[in-house]
Amino acid sequence: MLVSKTNSFAVEERPTMAWQPTDELAQAVALEVLLHGPLGRSEIARRLDLAPATLTRISTELINAGLLIEAPHAIKRGAGRPSIPLDVVPAAHHFLGVKLSGDQIASAITDLRAEVIGYQEEPLDSRDPAAVAAQIVRLARRAADAYPIDAIGIGLGGVVDADGTVSSAPFLEWTNVPLATLVESELAIPTFAANDLAAFTEAQHWFGEGTGHANFATLTLGVGIGYGCIANGKLLSNSDSGVGLVGHWPLDPLGPLCRRGHRGCAEAMLTVPAIERDVSTAFGREVLWDEVLELAATGEPAVARILDASGKALGALIAAVANLTAPDLVVIGGEGVGLATVAYDAMLAGIEENRDPRASVVRVELVPGGNESWCRGAAVVAIQGYVRNRNRRNASPVP
Repeated sequence: MLVSKTNSFAVEERPTMAWQPTDELAQAVALEVLLHGPLGRSEIARRLDLAPATLTRISTELINAGLLIEAPHAIKRGAGRPSIPLDVVPAAHHFLGVKLSGDQIASAITDLRAEVIGYQEEPLDSRDPAAVAAQIVRLARRAADAYPIDAIGIGLGGVVDADGTVSSAPFLEWTNVPLATLVESELAIPTFAANDLAAFTEAQHWFGEGTGHANFATLTLGVGIGYGCIANGKLLSNSDSGVGLVGHWPLDPLGPLCRRGHRGCAEAMLTVPAIERDVSTAFGREVLWDEVLELAATGEPAVARILDASGKALGALIAAVANLTAPDLVVIGGEGVGLATVAYDAMLAGIEENRDPRASVVRVELVPGGNESWCRGAAVVAIQGYVRNRNRRNASPVP
């Protein structure tokens, strides 16, 4: 269902039920179906190393509780009886994902598998923490008029503690703001806050290109450069996560300067503002990102030179990530993902130049950019907190 990106959410009636597996085994079965379903019972038993009788008991409990259903299409394998797969009911649960930027707030309602069913964006009223929390509360109440909201996730650029406190968010000029608590205290709906790149990475892990991969990396291109890593099935994070350290990774010793005086770093070579600046200088007038991509599509020589250099630098960064972390794939997203499209050949050349010829080919996947993808990531943080029954104030990273 499509809704306006500026108006309120459309209203639609949906069933709802609680996510309450009775024990750890039931939780494991429910999560396996959520992330990888629909799945036949024998496949679930194989994946979780469960005896068939145990799986039958658990699946029966989950079906009776309304948490799982028998999917309508049977799976035919060999000459035996068709297997009726198990699945969740995505529309039984709804989540609100919120993305904060310096001047805008975007939000999306998703179902249990993070499919966006309603989206809107509006200007940020104020950067004052109480005002921002109040604006999120208003958005959540409008969303709840359309759908029962099980949990709220908020994503923003910066350092965010496990309890939802924003330790540092320079673009909002925030320090030690208990954002999740401010929102939850008004709504009595479980609320989680996270670094937006971490949320984006988790969305790819649970419901995106990284599903089924224990090791992969993400790179996001936009106003800044983001890097995330799933290793052995878990998000790598520490107290420095959210600082944006990859932004100053050196890529081209002859490249332009970044705002901190580093020559040819990721920020100077790959961010949307840096590329806009270089193209504007070449044309003697302001050229914004959409026009940059349009000029690139026409083969304009000056733009091609700039984007080829940036594409090659992006390839060098992808190669560095692959060399250091050995991911199954590298997922690229963000508002500036168009760079990887228009400079694809240069990107591949940059990867090749910075990889040992004996190394395997780096698999690169591009995903749509824009605020909706960031909101979806924030919603996944809410989904993870909800299905894990996580206490936000004593939270630990969700695998």
